[in-house]
Amino acid sequence: MTKTHDEDLTPLAHVAQNRCFGCGLANPSGLQLYFLLHEDRSVVCLATIPDTFEGHPGYLHGGIIATLLDETMSKAVRARGLTAMTRHLEIDYKRPVPSHTPIRIEGHVARSEGRKHWVEAKILDGSLSMLASGKGLFVEVRPESPGRKVNAERQET
Repeated sequence: MTKTHDEDLTPLAHVAQNRCFGCGLANPSGLQLYFLLHEDRSVVCLATIPDTFEGHPGYLHGGIIATLLDETMSKAVRARGLTAMTRHLEIDYKRPVPSHTPIRIEGHVARSEGRKHWVEAKILDGSLSMLASGKGLFVEVRPESPGRKVNAERQET
């Protein structure tokens, strides 16, 4: 599957040594998804998932479908320069997602409130029919300051 002719998509930065199951290029067992940034700040992934991730022959395992949606939602938050973790994930399996067939995955941040980000994603087939969709709540992870860590260790003893 390719982008539509009127889309302006640019690559979303990926780190070569990343071992993430979803997008890590350094994880030979992972999905190695590659994301593009749309001009409206949503993300797009054009992928063909191999049959090694099947449940029923010819179709992706439900857990892999959930992973595709979760990873896309995470990247939608990352596209805003933030790192966030999944707090809640809701998946709607509409139709079976075929393996070894081009699909399009799209995700966008629906709303943000402080460290909380409500995100949506969907998987589309070649005719842009929706196969699955997801909604999630992602919570921003902020780097821990050395002072906070020391204080937390003192409280534990």
